[in-house]
Amino acid sequence: MGEKAVRRRPGPLAGLLVAVVVAAGCMGGGLDQGEPEQPRPRQSGEPASPGADATRADGTTSVAEFKQDFSDAVGIAESYWTAQFRGSGEQFQPIRRVVPYTRSGEVSCGGEGLPRNNAVYCSAGDFIAYDVNWSVAAFRQVGDAFLFYLLGHEYAHGVQVRLGIRYNFTIQQELQADCMAGAYIGDNVRSGTLTLAEGDLDEFREGLLAVGDDPDQPWFAEGSHGTAEQRSESFFRGYEKSLDACGLG
Repeated sequence: MGEKAVRRRPGPLAGLLVAVVVAAGCMGGGLDQGEPEQPRPRQSGEPASPGADATRADGTTSVAEFKQDFSDAVGIAESYWTAQFRGSGEQFQPIRRVVPYTRSGEVSCGGEGLPRNNAVYCSAGDFIAYDVNWSVAAFRQVGDAFLFYLLGHEYAHGVQVRLGIRYNFTIQQELQADCMAGAYIGDNVRSGTLTLAEGDLDEFREGLLAVGDDPDQPWFAEGSHGTAEQRSESFFRGYEKSLDACGLG
C-alpha cells in the first residue's frame, strides 16, 4: 500500500493469516502494562530494523522495501491521528516507540516476554512491538496491505488509551480497534494518500474472515477478539463510514 498502489504478492491473504496469526496467537495485542526491555526501542519516526535472518532471498520483496513500507505506515498513522485530534481541538501525542524483535521473550510487557509471531500495543510503555521476521514473511507473501492493517489495529489501541476508552470486555476493545483500523485505511484511500489495487478489498475481507476467534471461544472471555464475521463487519464499517461508525464519541 503506502503512498502508491498495493503490490500484489503470490498466495492468498487468508491462507497466510491462518498460518501465522491464528495458529501463533493474538495479532491484535491489547492494553498490557510494562516497559520494553532489550533491544533498545527505536523512535517512532525511525525505520524498523529487521534482523539478519530476515534477509534471505526467499520471497518476492526485499527487506529494504519492508522497512520503507512499515515506516510509511507508521508515519501515515501519526499524521492521520494528529489531524483527527486537531479537528476536535485536541493535541495528539504519537505512540512513543515501535519496537521490532526477533526472539520470544526479547521484549517484555508487564513483566511477560512477548511470544514470536505476534504484535502488541503495550500501554504503560506506550509502544508497539512486533516480531519482525514474522512480519517480513507476511509482507512477502501478502503485500504491504498486511502491514497497514497490522499497524492500524495496534495504533488504534494507543488511541483508545489516549481517549480514555476502556470496555468491560476485551472483544469490545478489539472490535473497535478493527473499526478504527478500517477508518484509518479508508480515509487515507479517499484522500489519495493510499491507493488500493484491484482485488485488495477482497484480500482484506478474506484475511479478516480468517482471523476470527475459534467458534468455541466465549465472547466474554479475556482475549476474545470477535468472530470472523464480527471482525470483518467492524473493519469494513470503519473503512466505509470512517470514525463516526466506531463509537468513539
